[in-house]
Amino acid sequence: MVRSGALPTRLMALKYGATLVWGPEMVDKAILHAEREVDPVTGVISYNGKTRAMFTTHPLEKPYLIYQIGSADPELAVQAAKTVMQDISGVDLNCGCPKPFSTHAGMGAALLTNPDLLCGILEALRRELPREISVSAKIRLLSTQEETKKLVERIARTGVNAITVHCRTRNMRPRERALVERLKEIAEFVQGLGLDVAIIQNGDCTGREDAKRIRDLTGADSVMIATAAESNPSCFSATPLRDVESTLSPSYMRLCKYLDNHWASTKFCVTQFKGVRSEVSKMDAHELKSRIAKAKGYEDLEDIVGSWTGEEEFKEISRIVEARPPRISVEEEQEEVVEEDDIPPPCATPPDRPNPEPPTSGAPRMGLRMPMPAILTCSDMVSPTPTPGGMR
Repeated sequence: MVRSGALPTRLMALKYGATLVWGPEMVDKAILHAEREVDPVTGVISYNGKTRAMFTTHPLEKPYLIYQIGSADPELAVQAAKTVMQDISGVDLNCGCPKPFSTHAGMGAALLTNPDLLCGILEALRRELPREISVSAKIRLLSTQEETKKLVERIARTGVNAITVHCRTRNMRPRERALVERLKEIAEFVQGLGLDVAIIQNGDCTGREDAKRIRDLTGADSVMIATAAESNPSCFSATPLRDVESTLSPSYMRLCKYLDNHWASTKFCVTQFKGVRSEVSKMDAHELKSRIAKAKGYEDLEDIVGSWTGEEEFKEISRIVEARPPRISVEEEQEEVVEEDDIPPPCATPPDRPNPEPPTSGAPRMGLRMPMPAILTCSDMVSPTPTPGGMR
């Protein structure tokens, strides 16, 4: 979401079961002159502008991280993707943001009415990026099924690995129910093309169990969770956290401080957390949010978070994420059934893409299509300008 997709939120989502995470949308030009800097203690990679980081990531999330681009220019899109490709596993072109700051520049949902440019950007990205970097697009439904299918087919034939369909039209707002039932026909249509392009549903999914329902209803390969993940990053778990004010917020703030996440970013994200309460009263929850909103920095909340053991929080996330089995390409899965003892280790960064940090997690090996997971986390919205801590 606009200011919620910060690095700490993405790491928390991975901890609780998200199988891919999207970064904040970055306008192509914004990242081109950023200075890449690696924190020698935490390993956090920052792409810094003149005053602060525009985008932050960590090698731990690299196998699962999709970089989201806002662009209306194939050449600039490619330059932006190449700037960060050593730290990501995929690039996604946002073609769904209906906000004027995006559409007036020909980006976002404006691309839906300019399919030649939309497909030109995707073709350039697929042509110029290494095959291990997936390329995808996120669109909205058009007015009719036929118009939508026509656009989806054009996109699918550019060589993309996946298409995310936000099941609302450009003029619909979040309060309006997503038209999830329209996706089944589209998913079946894409399957009939024989192009091996994954279809990802987006819109109104509330969590893991709901994602299973939506997949059964639509036939989509995957489901993207946005608003629910903003409210509770543990929504990817079969047993999401309750009483997030006491079970999530303190540990999240400890992690943020350890990763040197900008305080304004942390404050915004924490104040968005909400969920089912069983022990924390409404009054206590309100009081906590009020204190966080008034705080000028991490030091103002020491009595709430306790000891600043953010390093321990990060180690726990690392242990969980690194325990996941390595991901392999579709081609390898089709060639043979790999015995458990023969599963290959994650591959390292290719030699022609220098990465000075020791690889703590290898990027996934991909062929023409990136194997798409059952549940994803991402955004319905974008940020008009780079925001603190790499938020979206």
